[in-house]
Amino acid sequence: MKTVFTSRPLLVVPNLNKEFRVKANASNFAIGGVLFIKYEDNKWRLVAYISKSLNETEQNYEIHDKEMLVVIHYLEA
Repeated sequence: MKTVFTSRPLLVVPNLNKEFRVKANASNFAIGGVLFIKYEDNKWRLVAYISKSLNETEQNYEIHDKEMLVVIHYLEA
């Protein structure tokens, strides 16, 4: 495990000319998202990630609204 985390970069530098992908995930208590970029080797590489605990109001959102909250939170970061 140590070799995996120390032998190659975990995060890559974004290139605005490449294709991006955002994956969102939500639970009843937290949201999270990951930003990927399609790298030169046509593999998806991690650029950034974010997570946030939900407040009481946000915990009552429907699941699709929670996932949209991830995207909004990403854009604000």
